[in-house]
Amino acid sequence: MKYYLIVGEASGDLHASRLMKSLKKQDKNAEFRFFGGDLMAAVGGTCVKHYKDMAYMGFVPVLLHLRTIFNNMALCKRDIVAWQPDVVILVDYPGFNLKIAKFLHKTTQIKVFYYISPKIWAWKEWRIKAIRRDVDELFSILPFELPFFELKHHYPIHYVGNPTVEEVAEFKSSYHESREDFCKRNGLNPAKPIIALLAGSREQEIRDNLPTMTSAVHSFTDYQPVLACAPAVDDEFYTRFLAWGYQCCGL
Repeated sequence: MKYYLIVGEASGDLHASRLMKSLKKQDKNAEFRFFGGDLMAAVGGTCVKHYKDMAYMGFVPVLLHLRTIFNNMALCKRDIVAWQPDVVILVDYPGFNLKIAKFLHKTTQIKVFYYISPKIWAWKEWRIKAIRRDVDELFSILPFELPFFELKHHYPIHYVGNPTVEEVAEFKSSYHESREDFCKRNGLNPAKPIIALLAGSREQEIRDNLPTMTSAVHSFTDYQPVLACAPAVDDEFYTRFLAWGYQCCGL
C-alpha cells in the first residue's frame, strides 16, 4: 500500500516514525511519502516538506508566514493528488491537517485516517462536525478520549496506546549512563540537584517561554539549570538564553 503521512512538529515526527516502522512490519510492500522530519526519513520514503518549514504558532508568526503556510498547503494537496496514495494519515497538527482532510473528502476518494486525534475536548469542540464529515478512522492515544468521542458525540474511535509512554519505557530500558557519567559529560556537579528547563519544541514556544523560565531559575541558586534542546532547533538559537551557566542537552 501507499501511505501519505502529514506531521507538523518534532513530536509528530517521532510518533509517525514509530507508526511507519509498525506498518512496514505488517505491510512488506509499504511505500511512504510525507510531510515530516528526519526520524521519518530514516525509516524510509520520500520527504516532500520538512516540518521545520511548517511549525508556526501564535497570531503574529502565523500572520507573517501566511504565504508560506498557504504555499505548503497547496503543495500538499497537489502532491497527494498526483501520488494517489491508498490512505492519507494525518498526525496531530489539526490547524493544517483538518483542512487537508476537508479537501480530500470533497475532491477525492482517498481514505483519511487521523492518528493522535485533535484535542477538541480542550478547545474548539465544534470541530467534531468536520472530523465526522472528513475523517474515515480516528486513532486516539489518550484513553479518556474514548467516552468523550463515543458517548458524548457518538463517533467511534480506536485507542491505540500512548507512544510517548512506550518511547520513555524503551529509552529507560536502554539507557545505562550513571548520574555521575551524565554530569561529567555535560559539565555538571553530580552533588548538586538539577533543574531541567523544557521550553518547547518550536522556536516561537521557546521565545515565549524560556525568558520567564531562565528568570525564575535565578531564585534556585543551589540548583543547576539544564536546557533540554529540541532536535528541530539549532543550538545557536539558544545562546541568547545561556548567560547564567546553563548547559544545553539535546533531546
